[in-house]
Amino acid sequence: MPEPAPSPWLTVPTVALAKRILASHSHAFGTPLVAGLAADASPLQWAQALFAAPLVVLAHDGQDPGADPGPRLTYANRAALGLWRRRWGELVGMPSRLTAPRAERGSRGQALRRAQGGGALQHYSGIRVDSGGRRFQITGARLWTLPDAQGQPCGQAARFSSWWWLPEPRPSSLG
Repeated sequence: MPEPAPSPWLTVPTVALAKRILASHSHAFGTPLVAGLAADASPLQWAQALFAAPLVVLAHDGQDPGADPGPRLTYANRAALGLWRRRWGELVGMPSRLTAPRAERGSRGQALRRAQGGGALQHYSGIRVDSGGRRFQITGARLWTLPDAQGQPCGQAARFSSWWWLPEPRPSSLG
């Protein structure tokens, strides 16, 4: 009987991506993304810790944010999957612009370009939307550039732990 496939966040490419997410966050902000993770932990342990972290962590590829469809999500940890109410295969691979309501995509793109230009951005706030259309506010987010194996930019990552649901818009009454 063949062995079952590993969880998608434990595949070899995703473990390597998790390592880049963790290392690039430490480089950009001077602090670890996941506290208490031993420096001598294995890449698999790093990937498991990142996936299980209580803060939301997402990453997307390096496609031009102004192009169509733009960057696609390449990583989402358990907290992100729960917040957006999607499975791994539904969220990872999706154009990352779809995480925000249409009206918020311009400001989201501007923040991504600022982070890309400076390598990192702190204290980002914005509105996002889950798979059912429910809107939520995020605050205190960090955005940073992900390097490839040669150190060249190949995507971006974001992390936040502060968010709340926004009230549903009320239908306007007709006089």
